[in-house]
Amino acid sequence: MKLQDALRKAQSLGMDLVEVAPNAAPPVCRIVDFGKFRYELSKQEKDKKQNTSKLKEIKFRVNIDEHDYLTKIRRGEQFLDKGNKLKVQLQFRGREMAHKDLGEAVMRRVKEDLSTMAAVEMEPKQIGKSINMTLSPLPAAKRKRRFSLAENDVDEGDEAHEDEDRDEDEE
Repeated sequence: MKLQDALRKAQSLGMDLVEVAPNAAPPVCRIVDFGKFRYELSKQEKDKKQNTSKLKEIKFRVNIDEHDYLTKIRRGEQFLDKGNKLKVQLQFRGREMAHKDLGEAVMRRVKEDLSTMAAVEMEPKQIGKSINMTLSPLPAAKRKRRFSLAENDVDEGDEAHEDEDRDEDEE
């Protein structure tokens, strides 16, 4: 449709002719109420801004068991995969404060295990009876999940253990 015809049609309807995609060949225009169009655009931009900065938290303890650790790491990967920031907190209780080195080792391990999904925003830092660290997700193209398994998948580490078990049974 020619520009003059489109303008006449928009005026006859009491609306405006708005160019939606100027880089397309031919350029794409729409007949809409311009005030309503601008309002909807600003509403979409607000929605985009609100979803980006959620902070999720995972709490660890110094003497966490391996299975519990992996469960929390998988949950952390899910949070990061959705684009949320992740606050990792390690809490000490009672005499555990005497073994701060064990707590720091757990935090180092968390940092290494989630390195394919996130960048460290705030290094592990002790505050009172806890150590806190904040992770922010990497861009979606650079993220690589290591611990989350789809249904019916087997972890590579489990396969190695199964082979060892078979070898022991054969002997």
